[in-house]
Parts: sequence; structure tokens; C-alpha cells
Amino acid sequence: METMKRRAEEEDVVIIGGGIAGLATALAMKRIGIRALVLERSDRLRTSGAALSLFPNAWIALDALGVAHKLTSVYAPLSKGYVTNLATGAIQEVTMNGNKGADKLHGPRAVHRTTLLEALAEELPPESIRFSSKLVSIEKQDKGDDSIVIVRLEDGSTIKSKILIGCDGVHSAVAHWLGLSTPVDSGRSAVRGLSVYPQGHGFEREVRQFVDVGQKAGFVPLNDTELYWFFVCQTPPAGEPLAREPELIQREVTEKFAKNFPSTYLDVVQHAEVSSLTWAPLMLRYPWDVVFGILSKGNVTVAGDAMHPMTPDLGQGGCAALEDAVVLGRQIGNSLIKNGRLVPKGAVQALDGYAKERRWRAAALITASYISGRVQQGGERWWMKYLRDSIFYKFVFARMIAVMHHDCGKLPTVLGDEVDQSNERE
Repeated sequence: METMKRRAEEEDVVIIGGGIAGLATALAMKRIGIRALVLERSDRLRTSGAALSLFPNAWIALDALGVAHKLTSVYAPLSKGYVTNLATGAIQEVTMNGNKGADKLHGPRAVHRTTLLEALAEELPPESIRFSSKLVSIEKQDKGDDSIVIVRLEDGSTIKSKILIGCDGVHSAVAHWLGLSTPVDSGRSAVRGLSVYPQGHGFEREVRQFVDVGQKAGFVPLNDTELYWFFVCQTPPAGEPLAREPELIQREVTEKFAKNFPSTYLDVVQHAEVSSLTWAPLMLRYPWDVVFGILSKGNVTVAGDAMHPMTPDLGQGGCAALEDAVVLGRQIGNSLIKNGRLVPKGAVQALDGYAKERRWRAAALITASYISGRVQQGGERWWMKYLRDSIFYKFVFARMIAVMHHDCGKLPTVLGDEVDQSNERE
């Protein structure tokens, strides 16, 4: 009976992917009174990445979603950062203003990815997330002026939905269905990990970065005993695959790629919790493909890395995903208020408004992140060093930091805790 019941399911909103974008979008739907079903291919919450930094724009979005307080009570804001040029020894200080005024609430913090996902998931209604759900196909079915989306899963079940949102990452099946270009390899790869000092690491709440020709590394405290760290370098030549075994990844960083880095950094890597280590190429979607690409088609759209994969040089991947969720919720919520319920035409207009609002913002973030990474890991030529040390850090980087203070807005207040879920069920 359960199998037959699942084969005939209908939902208002189906979200493919249970990462940051997917869970945040589901929560935004809940806040405006719409049930959303999240289909996650993994058998549990995705925790790859160990940790991430969340900047003011992310905290504004988390405020709108109603969960910021769950994290700000655990993670302290970062006060400043230091960027050390290993070739010259020059150190640039970057002020983050994380301890004053409004920035004390919205200041940058490093958080465990698992904790962020759990904070979002805990707010969702029971059975909102269906694990081990592998998408097989997407089909649109038009009925006059209306249309529904039919998703078919590997277990044979079929789900009809009024809105489909792809939050399924860099290699998004929904983005492919929309016709968006395939993300490209940036030519760089990143190792990420979590290090643990049971007796305390002794570092201040500051970001430490080290840059060299073709390399960048750094670490940031999560709390008194844990640090999140990364190492970025040019991807090894073809035929020289990236290490996959965690112990080998750690050895490659300490004994090969970063062997000339400061002992402080190497000590952090050597304290890594080996199971947290990942090494993967950095992907991005060309910004012009976002500007001119199809970000929504009828009642189907994408969010997070499915829309705007970018390099991590400004730490904006997760932040932008949270922005997406709030903007989607705002656009759909305004449609609910206008129409009194979720109607097909209103849904299409809401997704179109979302795509228009996010298009240039996403393209700007991709561009700024890419440029930041290329300049910081610039070559040995004198003009590249001059651009980085005398121009970029003093004048350009401060302007790029401004993108982290974007306000994505608030979610509209929809009368009542729940919207009538009988809205024209087909």
C-alpha cells in the first residue's frame, strides 16, 4: 500500500538536493506557509566540506529565515584577517569589523557545515526530507494554461509538483534540463579539512591566509579547539590524478605542495581530523552563461551551486545559496499574497522575478571570486606582483568585500501559519 501511495504523490513544491540551498529554500517555503518536499540522493544530511565562512549577507539571509540566533549563540564573529605574501614576507591586514554595532550580529563567522544544515533541517516539518531519492527524469505536462512538473525517481515513484527547484549542486540535473551550460574547471583544486586541538589551539578569532605563486592557503578558528583550513593550488597536470585517500591527501599537502609554508600552517594540517579531508577541482559557470542563460523555465528553476558555481576565493558559495532561498521565498510569498493561493501563473511569474533578481548578482559574485583568486595566486612577473601587492589589496579588494554586505530582503508575512494546501490539486 505504501508503494502505491508514493507512486501517486502530488506536491506544491519539490526541491532536488538537500544541501544548504535545498534546506534553506524548503525553510523559506515553510515560513510563507507552503510545504516543500526535499529529495536528497544521499542517505543522510550532506556534510562534505567540514566548515565554511558565513559573511554579513549570509547572516542577513539566516535572520530572514529565522535561524541566525541558533548559530550566533555558538560561533563568535571574526575580528580581522591577515594575508601573508610568502615570496616577500609582506603582511596585509584586513579588518572585518565583527565586534562592533550591527556587525556584531552580522559579522563574519566560520561555522561547521553540519551544524548549519542541522539548524535548517530542525525547523522543517517532519518527513520534509526524503533521503536516498535519486532523480531519473524530469517531465513537464501542460494542461491548457497550466503546467505541472513530473519527477521520476530511481525507486520507480513519481511525484507531480507545481514548482520544481533544482538545488542539486555543480553537476545539477535540473540545470542541465533547463539548458544551462556545463560548469568548467578553473584550473585550480582545493583541499579542505578540519583540525582538532583537544587542549586548545591558542589562536585569536582571526583569519590567516598565505599566498604564493600559484598557491593559497589559510585557516580560521571555529571555536577554542577546532580550526577550518584550506589549501588551493594549480590542478596537477593530466595523468597526475588528485589523491583520494585522506592520509595521502594530508601527506601530499605537508610533504609536497605546501612544504615551504610556515610551520604554523603545517602544524594545523598535521592536526587534521583525517576523515574530514577532501580534495576536488574548483568549478565555475561562466558569468555570461548566467547572465544570458535560462535560469527559469515556466515553473522550474535552480538555486545555489546549481545556478552559480563559483571559486571559493571570496567565500560566497554558501552565502549566495542562502540569499537565493530568501529571494525565492519572497517572490513566491508575494505571489501568494496577491493571488490568495499558489496558482500556476503566479508561480511562473514569481520564478521569473527571482531569476531576474539573481542573474546579475550571481554573475558579479562569480567574476569577483575568480578575479580575486587569480590575482592572489598570480605569477612571478613584476607587474603581477605590483598589481597584487600595491593595487589589489589596497584598493580593489576592499571594494570586492562590499559584495558581502548585500541585503537580500525579508520574507513577506502571509496571514496564518499555513496556506490552504488544497490549492487546485490535480
